[in-house]
Amino acid sequence: MLRLGCLLIVLSFALAACGGGDEQDAGDPVANVPSENGIREAVKAASTPDAAAFPSAEGRTLDDIRGEVESGPDLAMASSVFITPGENRMAFGMIGQDGLPVYGPTAVYVAPDPGSPAEGPFMAPADVLLTQPRYRSKQAATTDDPFVAVYAADVRFENEGPYSVLAVTKRSDGGLVGATAEITVSSKEASPVPAVGDKAPKVQTDTLESVGGDEALLDTREPPSDMHANFADVVGKKPVALLFATPQLCQTLVCGPVADIALQMQAKYGDRMTFIHQEVYVDNDVQKGVREPLKQFNLPSEPWLFVVDADGKITARLEGSIGVAAFEDAVKTAL
Repeated sequence: MLRLGCLLIVLSFALAACGGGDEQDAGDPVANVPSENGIREAVKAASTPDAAAFPSAEGRTLDDIRGEVESGPDLAMASSVFITPGENRMAFGMIGQDGLPVYGPTAVYVAPDPGSPAEGPFMAPADVLLTQPRYRSKQAATTDDPFVAVYAADVRFENEGPYSVLAVTKRSDGGLVGATAEITVSSKEASPVPAVGDKAPKVQTDTLESVGGDEALLDTREPPSDMHANFADVVGKKPVALLFATPQLCQTLVCGPVADIALQMQAKYGDRMTFIHQEVYVDNDVQKGVREPLKQFNLPSEPWLFVVDADGKITARLEGSIGVAAFEDAVKTAL
C-alpha cells in the first residue's frame, strides 16, 4: 500500500472545498477560495511572504529561532522524498489546535538537528488547491472542511541524513507561531524515483483499450476524465504531463484535487502538451498492489507528477499535494 509518509491524517480529510466564493477568476486561483470567514484574504496574504518578516538564521541554531515563536500548530508534511544536492520542494500544511488550517505568510528553517546552525528562512508561499468549479470532481467537492491551499518552499540540502524542520507562520496580529517536523534526505543515487534531468521510463500507461473498455477500471475520478493516452506512444514526440493518482482510493485523499488541476491545465495547454492520468492500484483494488507503470517509476507514495519534454527528459517532478501555481509552473518547464 502506498503512503505519503509524513502527511497527517487531519490534512487528508480537509483537502477539498465545498464551493467557491462570490467570484471566480481563471487567472487568479485565490479568487476561487471561499470569501467566508476571511479565508480568501488570509490565503492571499499567505501567497506572498516577505523574508523581512521572519527572524534571520545567521549565526543561530534552530532552537534559537524556535525560542522566538509561539508553539501551537502542527506541521503536516505533504512531501516525503528529499534528495541532495539540489533544491527540493517541501510541501506542508499548518494545522491549528482546532483542527483547521492556519493561513498566513510562512517560512521554513532547516538544520541537521535542533542545536545546529539553521539555514533559512526559505519562503513558503501558499498555493491554492481549488480549480475553477467546472473542473471539480466529486472527490474534490464533497468534504465539509475546506483545506484550500498548501505551503511549499524550495529548500536546498547539501548533505544526506536526518534534518529538523521549523515552519513559522505570521499571524494577522503580527505574532509568529511555529511547528516542527523531522525528515530524511537521501542522495540522488540512493533514490530510485526518476529525477529531473533523467530520461523518463517509457511505460505503457492504461487506456480504455488496455482495460477492455471498462471505464471504471481506467479512472476512479467522478466523473472520469479524458486524460488516458498511452505514455509510451507519445513520449519523445511531444511534451507530456504524467500524473500518478487515484482520486477515489488515495491513501491521503489528495489525489482528487490534483487530478482536477490536471484537467484544468489540459484545458489551457492541451494543444501543446499531452496530459495523462494513470490510476494506481491493479483493478482499483488496494490489496492487489500497484500497477506496472508505478513499479517502473519506483514510486513510494502518491500522487506524483512528472513533466517530460519533447525529447523524453524529465523537466519537473512533484510529489504529494500540488497547488495550481506549482502544477502550472511544472508544465511550463517542458514548453
